[in-house]
Amino acid sequence: MDHKLARRSFLYQSLTGVGGLALLDLLNRDLNAATSHGNPLAPKQPHHTPKAKSCIFLTMLGGVSQMDTFDPKSDLSKFDNTVMDWSKEKNTDQANLFAKPRLILKSAFPFQKHGQCGMDVSSLFPHVATCVDDMAFVRSIQTENGNHPAAVFLMNTGVVIPGKPSMGAWVTYGLGTENQNLPAFVVLPDFRSLPFSGSQQWGPGFLPASYQGTVLRWKGDPILDLKPPADVTAEAQARQMDMLRSYNQEFLATHMTNPDLQGRMDSYELAYRMQAEVPGALDTGAEPQSVREMYGMNDPVTESFGKRCLMARKMVEKGVRFVQLYTPSQSWDGHTEIVKNHTKNAAETDKPIAALLKDLKQRGLLDSTLVVWMGEFGRTPDNPADLRDKAGRDHNTRAMTIWFAGGGIKPGTLVGATDDLGFKAVQDVYRMRDVHATVLELMGLNNLQLTYYSAGRNQRLTDTGGTVIKQVLA
Repeated sequence: MDHKLARRSFLYQSLTGVGGLALLDLLNRDLNAATSHGNPLAPKQPHHTPKAKSCIFLTMLGGVSQMDTFDPKSDLSKFDNTVMDWSKEKNTDQANLFAKPRLILKSAFPFQKHGQCGMDVSSLFPHVATCVDDMAFVRSIQTENGNHPAAVFLMNTGVVIPGKPSMGAWVTYGLGTENQNLPAFVVLPDFRSLPFSGSQQWGPGFLPASYQGTVLRWKGDPILDLKPPADVTAEAQARQMDMLRSYNQEFLATHMTNPDLQGRMDSYELAYRMQAEVPGALDTGAEPQSVREMYGMNDPVTESFGKRCLMARKMVEKGVRFVQLYTPSQSWDGHTEIVKNHTKNAAETDKPIAALLKDLKQRGLLDSTLVVWMGEFGRTPDNPADLRDKAGRDHNTRAMTIWFAGGGIKPGTLVGATDDLGFKAVQDVYRMRDVHATVLELMGLNNLQLTYYSAGRNQRLTDTGGTVIKQVLA
């Protein structure tokens, strides 16, 4: 026996008794993930029958105003320019904002009812409004932090600090992926401005490195340096990969506690397989012109988000498990001139999102694809009085509207309500952990059973427990 066996390997062979058996089970999970004997991204059995095989998560960074999009409030017009008194509001996380006089601000965007379900949608989203009968809205989401960086981490990882696994990493850890020639978890950011902390928002945290998100670019080559040099033949590259694999596996056999090495090995192998799969899978130019125009790729306003929505559709069509799209960091952050801000951001995303939903539906993919639309928090119904000429809305952790569509969702559903001004959720109140629990539930995963042993305990995406939003389930 090799005398350089890792400490974990020694414990694995020597532990006995009931306590030892329990620890052995935990160690075995890590060993399976960290050694080359099993593919960490191989398809895994879900906890229950899934309603969706893939998830597309549309991330609206900055905080979308609920009362200007999907939660109309007539009292805002009634009390427009009325001074708000926050002196009795003890529990705000932004007391400094409310120390000065503030004025109620009516919405500049008229609402109309759409679809057979009669859903209220503002003039910002005329294209999305045509899809409401396939969507489920929740107007009563609350979050824990009103700071952009912390709130984005909470949305993506369940906690407000960096270092924990992202939701996409948890889903791929729990389910693996169907297509071994493409990444299991794909990220499509807007390179005008990346999210706070960048790759940590789609990182694996304490999970094995194989579960981190893979970033694709929407212009040029989706992945840089994927193709081998022109003078390297396929046969030569195959020999190089075989030699590299043998050296790495020999080293890993005596260093079983090195999951980072396994992650690098997996990434090399995946990159090798992707050389043949990626060009065809992401060739949006091969799509009919009518499809490209439907996504807005012929318009510079919608081209970026439209192409990324089309790439997302092509990814789930090829069996990718989790795809996350981002708007630019803080793009929806309308502290001032919210009319200008929200008009611009809605114009960039409305047509592409509607095209994605309709395209998935006509291809028979919507039933197996969960689509989620949300930001990190909502916005207040008022603005500082000294900004009357540049009226906007501030961060609001107490009310946010999100929507679901597709796999397992009860279409045309409305859940929850806010108060008369849209400041606070007052009916069927849910938190970010409940959104996570709902996504996992629809993907076939129980949020309480999806665990990973780290730092001396079993950890979860919903570490304090999540409640599934059952009203949105079909």
